[in-house]
Amino acid sequence: MAYDLVIFDNDGVLVDSEPLSNRLLAEYLTELGYPTTIEDSYRDFMGTAAHRIHDVIAERHDGAKLPEGFDELFHGRVFAAFDAELTAVRGAETLLKELGQRSVPFCLASSAHHAWIRTALDVTGLRGYFAEERIFSAQDVGVGKPAPDLFLHAARALGVDPARCLVLEDSVNGVLAARAAGMDVYGYTALTDPARLTAAGATGLIGDLAEAAALLG
Repeated sequence: MAYDLVIFDNDGVLVDSEPLSNRLLAEYLTELGYPTTIEDSYRDFMGTAAHRIHDVIAERHDGAKLPEGFDELFHGRVFAAFDAELTAVRGAETLLKELGQRSVPFCLASSAHHAWIRTALDVTGLRGYFAEERIFSAQDVGVGKPAPDLFLHAARALGVDPARCLVLEDSVNGVLAARAAGMDVYGYTALTDPARLTAAGATGLIGDLAEAAALLG
């Protein structure tokens, strides 16, 4: 099937930020007295909006609240690490170039804040592939994945029927959001167990972005 719009998640699909950000999050929460492994962070927070971190800590630690300014301090740590360590996911730029050459429309929809998205794209050299009006954040709709709002907002903003959209996601929450939006979704399996993505409703699975163009448009 040829789609009218391909929607990319950012973290873990285009930019290889998940190992970095989840390691730093686990370290920071542990410093604050909430022991967290990187595996815990992947399971609980991958593909979600920032408020989910606060919700999980409150749920599991008798209503505990993270310190004021937590989000800003955490983002500061991540942005500093981005400058030193962040790279594009292998095959991401090749895929974006090929879709552009074939005139397949695409955009980006991430649960992360706009500042996070743009910093990651700038550092990895992928910013030039996305016009401003094709970058969407959960900030735009007030709720992150697994709610479908972000994907529906992106489709509506670009004038595309959700049923004609294909999403590329690496998280269970992202797959759930895409399916709830009535969109097909391919699960990228670099960091997430393929069985979990399939169980969440993934239409198909992709293991190598460089070979994915034929499936995405």
